[in-house]
Amino acid sequence: MAGRMLLAGFGGQGILFAGKLFTYAGMLEGKNVTNIPEYGPEMRGGTCNCSVIIDEEPIGSPLVLEPDILIAMNLPSLDRFEKTAAPGAKIFVDSTLIGRKVLRDDVEAFYIPATGLASDAGIPKLANVIIVGKVIRETGICSMEIMDKVLEKVVPPTRAHLIAPNKKALEIGYEFA
Repeated sequence: MAGRMLLAGFGGQGILFAGKLFTYAGMLEGKNVTNIPEYGPEMRGGTCNCSVIIDEEPIGSPLVLEPDILIAMNLPSLDRFEKTAAPGAKIFVDSTLIGRKVLRDDVEAFYIPATGLASDAGIPKLANVIIVGKVIRETGICSMEIMDKVLEKVVPPTRAHLIAPNKKALEIGYEFA
C-alpha cells in the first residue's frame, strides 16, 4: 500500500524514530521512499514532525502537504495538521495527551492512549512505537514481519536489548482495539 504520512509531536517523543521505522519498512519491501525530518532548535521539547512517503511508483516530490496518514502525538500537532489531512485520511491520536476529538467528519480517526499504554507496560518511552503498531494494523502500510526486521536493522548492536521492548510496543499497538 502506498502512503503519504505526516508524523508530528514534540521532541523526545520519538517522532523521527517512528518515521525512520516506516521508511526502512518501505525500503525492505522494495518500494520507493522519502523521509524528511523537521524539528525546531530544541531537539527535546520543541515541535517536531516527519514526512514519509512510501510508494510503488517513483516519487515526484518528497513534500507531504496532504497526508493520507497523520500521527498526532500532542495537541499543538493535531491543531496544526488536522486541516491538512487529505479527505479520507486516517488520523492517529495519542489520546493520553490529546483531550479533544478530531473535528473533521471526512477522515477516519483512531484514538490510542499510547502514552498511558506505554507507561502501564513499563516501556514509557515507546508510545511512538505503540502508535506505529496501530498504524500497521489499520492501514496495511507494511507487515509486522517486516517491522520486526526493521527493528533489528535500525537498533544499533550496542542497544540490542531494546529490540524486545520495541517489539512488545508494536504488539500492544497492533492489538489495541
